Amino acid sequence: MKLLDGKIAIITGASRGIGTGIAQVFAEQGANVAFTYSSSEAPALALEKELNALGVKAKAYKSNAASFEESEKLVAQVLEDFGGIDILVNNAGITKDNLLMRMSEDDFDKVIEINLKSVFNMTKAVQRTMLKQRKGSIINMSSVVGVKGNAGQTNYAASKAGMIGFTKSVALELGSRNIRCNAIAPGFIETEMTEKLDEKTVQGWRDGIPLKRGGTPKDIANACLFFASDLSDYVTGQVLNVDGGMLT
Repeated sequence: MKLLDGKIAIITGASRGIGTGIAQVFAEQGANVAFTYSSSEAPALALEKELNALGVKAKAYKSNAASFEESEKLVAQVLEDFGGIDILVNNAGITKDNLLMRMSEDDFDKVIEINLKSVFNMTKAVQRTMLKQRKGSIINMSSVVGVKGNAGQTNYAASKAGMIGFTKSVALELGSRNIRCNAIAPGFIETEMTEKLDEKTVQGWRDGIPLKRGGTPKDIANACLFFASDLSDYVTGQVLNVDGGMLT
């Protein structure tokens, strides 16, 4: 018996990095996976094919999670295509880093809109279904930066800290209907984005981590699997740092 046999999951922003890792682990554990992408169509279609080959149903949807209207349409389409929703992973996110004195209003607004407003949009859109079935798991992808802050990332830190407050409030609102809401705060995760950094910078990050390595998308996906599965049936409103001990 697989941990997510027959469950239906929506994962936003899954065409690369952490989102792809979550989709792969969920499918390996028996979940049917609906996932979104914004512009990376080729990787999204390749992932769709890869997941379907595992014997589950998977489908990629081009959708902007920062749009309330598109989020509503997406959820309605997933319900039509899959027949239900058991798990939501709010993973869509961007960075537009700069010191506050140089940060434009547009760069602040865009990060808040895509990282935080998207969580409101998608959670509001799926809650009706979860309320009716009296069960569900919502997982929000925050960051250690949302826990401790980071110079040059006031917009990103604010969005990720906001996500934590949102998570705890939703857990309180929906807990009586057996809907759980938790957050994951990844540390330094090595993805396609970090490959663009020079090796000296990356090694500097690794040296500052007690486990002396960066995390992988699968490290985050495994934490997501715990929150998505019945293993965490009595866990809600929590923030799990998956950071190799960075915030210890």
